[in-house]
Amino acid sequence: MLLASQMHADFGWMILIGLCAAIPGMIIAGPLWGNFISRYVELHIPDDVTEPHLGEGKMPSFGFSLALILLPLVLVGLKTIAARFVPVGSTAYEWFEFIGHPFTAILVACLVAIYGLAVRQGMAKDRVMEICGHALQPAGIILLVIGAGGVFKQVLVDSGVGPALGEALTGMGLPIAITCFVLAAAVRIIQGSATVACLTAVGLVMPVIEQLNYSGAQMAALSICIAGGSIVVSHVNDAGFWLFGKFTGASEAQTLKTWTMMETILGITGAIVGMIAFQLLS
Repeated sequence: MLLASQMHADFGWMILIGLCAAIPGMIIAGPLWGNFISRYVELHIPDDVTEPHLGEGKMPSFGFSLALILLPLVLVGLKTIAARFVPVGSTAYEWFEFIGHPFTAILVACLVAIYGLAVRQGMAKDRVMEICGHALQPAGIILLVIGAGGVFKQVLVDSGVGPALGEALTGMGLPIAITCFVLAAAVRIIQGSATVACLTAVGLVMPVIEQLNYSGAQMAALSICIAGGSIVVSHVNDAGFWLFGKFTGASEAQTLKTWTMMETILGITGAIVGMIAFQLLS
């Protein structure tokens, strides 16, 4: 939604084109690439991941498990709805802003999970603390790497690499759809964040796009091109790269062959669909 608003794109068209991009991307990057790369990369379940030894009576119900997954999504969705229908600055709006923030939504879901899956089942307080501590252990190295990546990103941002790159690419005379993709991809590779890549690419191409008077549908197609570029080549400066690697037990080389390639296939496929849609809507 942020990308659509920044690009002044038609949100309905963006959803439609996004769905058209997601289906082939999901098929190619999922079963097709997964089936191919599984011949060369073998991953095993990490040693610290074990099957739960719970009796049938202590297993959470399917409904409760599903509710825990959907709870943060619902809270974030309420914030989105409130932004459209609740007066800005009102008490209700501020409450929706608070509970709909991703950090708050995840925290609420975590507390509900602890209560429903542990406290309500009669689990001892010490055991609950032990489980929570065990869950936090693998996050330490990930947070350290994310912090280092953030420092690296800020160095690149403050050095002015993004604007210089944008001026160089926009001056090459590439078609606008390809320019959108390449700009987002370049920023993504340099600093790692998909969100920053999207917003940086928008800021660099908007001065050019605004002079061409594209329709909302065309802007939606260009937005998909930017979104595709923003997820390609996820590597060591991307938090998702380390999350995948650490929680699956994959080495850096294995993560590059699996996660990085999957993200790149998704991004390129989505951008190609966006470029085709832009041509059809022109």
